[in-house]
Amino acid sequence: MKAAGIPTGVHVMLVEGGRMLFMRRANTGFFDGLLSLPGGHVEPGESIRMAAIREMAEELAIALRPQDLALVGVVHRLSDTNRIDFFLRATAWAGQPRRAEPDKCDALAWHAPAHLPADVVPYVAAAVRTTRAEPWIVESGWPAP
Repeated sequence: MKAAGIPTGVHVMLVEGGRMLFMRRANTGFFDGLLSLPGGHVEPGESIRMAAIREMAEELAIALRPQDLALVGVVHRLSDTNRIDFFLRATAWAGQPRRAEPDKCDALAWHAPAHLPADVVPYVAAAVRTTRAEPWIVESGWPAP
């Protein structure tokens, strides 16, 4: 019997002047109207960093290199399915972030991680607040063992 795959996501933290870039989701059917970090699903044949680089080019029209991405943490969450989300921090990028997919994002906003607005996707807000020097793992939505 073949094992079912677990949907894997990647989120990229872009920080400038102490503020982190968030995108307001629109027309996706998933947390529309809420702020989230830029990112998306890892596609077949992609590594985590490859997906992050592709997603940043598609969503923000910026260029990243693999060496410019550092692992921040991982969220293993139970929502509609069993999901794993990797959070990476971009240490450098080329270009000015802009809404390159306006049909999926209706606004960009820079917020200080310590002062997030209430309309951030809950598991993303928890991940941003968890950030510390070493990589971390958070399990969310699972019953106690």
